[in-house]
Amino acid sequence: MAQPTPSWHGDIPAQLDENVRLLMETFNKCSDFVLRQFHIPRLGKNAAAAFIDGLVNHEAIMQSAIQPLLRFPHTDIVSGISDLEAVGQRMLISSETSVATGADEALDKMLHGDTLILIDGMPGVIILNVRGWDRRSITEPQTETVVRGPREGFTETLRTNTSLIRRRIASSDLRMELVQVGERSHTNICIAYLEGLAKPELVEEARTRLSSINMDFPSSSGMIAELIKDSPYSLFDTIGYTEKPDVIAAQLMEGRVAVIVDGTPFVLTIPMMFVENFQTSEDYLIGPIYATFLRSIRLLSFFISFLAPALYVALTVYHQELIPTTLLFTMIAAAEGLPFPAAVEMALMLVIFEILKEAGIRLPKPVGQAVSIVGALVMGQAAIQAGLVGAPVVIVVALTGVASFAVPMLSNAMTLLRWYTLVLAAVMGGYGVMLGIMTTFVHIASLQSFGIHHLSPISPLTKSDLKDSVVRVPLWKMRARPSALHPVDRIRIRNEKPRWR
Repeated sequence: MAQPTPSWHGDIPAQLDENVRLLMETFNKCSDFVLRQFHIPRLGKNAAAAFIDGLVNHEAIMQSAIQPLLRFPHTDIVSGISDLEAVGQRMLISSETSVATGADEALDKMLHGDTLILIDGMPGVIILNVRGWDRRSITEPQTETVVRGPREGFTETLRTNTSLIRRRIASSDLRMELVQVGERSHTNICIAYLEGLAKPELVEEARTRLSSINMDFPSSSGMIAELIKDSPYSLFDTIGYTEKPDVIAAQLMEGRVAVIVDGTPFVLTIPMMFVENFQTSEDYLIGPIYATFLRSIRLLSFFISFLAPALYVALTVYHQELIPTTLLFTMIAAAEGLPFPAAVEMALMLVIFEILKEAGIRLPKPVGQAVSIVGALVMGQAAIQAGLVGAPVVIVVALTGVASFAVPMLSNAMTLLRWYTLVLAAVMGGYGVMLGIMTTFVHIASLQSFGIHHLSPISPLTKSDLKDSVVRVPLWKMRARPSALHPVDRIRIRNEKPRWR
């Protein structure tokens, strides 16, 4: 429902008729606005309940507010009631009530699912928390599936998400500050951090950047991230995101700050380091040796997706002497009679791959799978048989695409970098490839995330933090939290090497 232009503002008057008139003007032509008027026998006063249909629990309103007010049995208790605070304390049975005297605050609460109780002759309103809208159940995240580990994922409801984090961190130091962003939408955003662990300057910087957002409708965490990130024109994300509560809990325990946006299942984490793109929550559940191997595979996949098309073009056009003779003859035979040079072939197949990937994502799931299979098998084979492209080009593009899926958080950046290095390779050969690698990593090294170097702990080099980078050492060796985050308490593990014999 669009936010109406308020006629009801300033201090709330004591006259019920005036409040009803102003509320009806404010919510004119709003079919989901409900205003029920009734009489409180024990007080001898008229009253009204105002709420937004679809955001509240109707049964809870009746049981906790309207029925107690209509049927309150004790005359001696109500004899001394003269204000709304006393009504809320003595006559209502809701677990969470408050009193507001300003119309703007009351409207904001109602538009977020609370119910307003107005009583004639008493200025202000009673605010009841009886929210009860439909919500998606907690399911396994589609973007971060695991073989071993928790399978709960965040939902679009803010309080559900905060409860999932609170269940994992049962500490009174866990702070969850609520702020509102959006001139018209008034979107609720929760800043979560551990007091006494997260650097106070980091928390304050997060507050400052969020409070600086000035737009009508920040509808998702992606929009929030774009408005508060460092280097907004960079291809690389300097703010992390995840759908898994266990990941957020682990990040908070390292001294990071989480930003939870109402209406989206993706929670932001700040700051973010580049090595996090190659880490998963499952790495800490499968043993250090295999976890290090998997991280190495992801790093290799990044370079394959980033450089494979450019290296193919550079080798076949400029540096044939570097290709083994037998393989070179095979590639020449495959390229015989083809109408396009290697760079054009590669560019054509990359465009087709991106079209198929986009179609597979946007179409309904059964149809999308069919399109992907047909595109990968039929179109690729047909292109080879028709003599448009060579088989080696199809193999390189397929390997590039598969490798990009191994590092999903860098998929968007790798797509554009792939074209960047391909153009450089087509113009300058191997020198262009090296130029692309150097400029890319110089750019990554120049990035910062909320004052933290994005390429940390590699640049600047911090040996103690390398224990949990591409290499994952045993847990008992990761005694300290990452020093780049400047946590208040650096020690997180006090176990010695296990000796059970």
